[in-house]
Amino acid sequence: MKKIATFILIMMIGTQFLAAQDQTAPVKEKSFTWNETTHDFGKLVQNDPASVTFTVKNIGAAPILITTAKSSCGCTVAEYTKEPIKPGESGIVKATYNSARVGSFSKTLTVVFDGFAVGETLIIKGEVEAKSTE
Repeated sequence: MKKIATFILIMMIGTQFLAAQDQTAPVKEKSFTWNETTHDFGKLVQNDPASVTFTVKNIGAAPILITTAKSSCGCTVAEYTKEPIKPGESGIVKATYNSARVGSFSKTLTVVFDGFAVGETLIIKGEVEAKSTE
């Protein structure tokens, strides 16, 4: 009876050990490059929105797909290429900042690609000056 109980205990421990193994899909290596990851608008005029287009180039052997591009706040709108980007080709992430508030700003956009574990961070920054009343 002790042998059966020991056998069952060993089987249970072995099953738990196997179940605890990492069975996630392999993480793809970065296969793209950006024209820039930080853009400084410099000085902007209040209530005059500013846009920048970040370009991402696929340097891998398989197509890549941007699944989301989210800004850190509601003052920045992100648009991005929705179709798969073929090897050797480029896509875009366009960020438009609503310059309603006077002062310095630094905002981020998080871009997520299908099959990649970590999102990419793009930064826009600058300083908004009050509109002249002349």
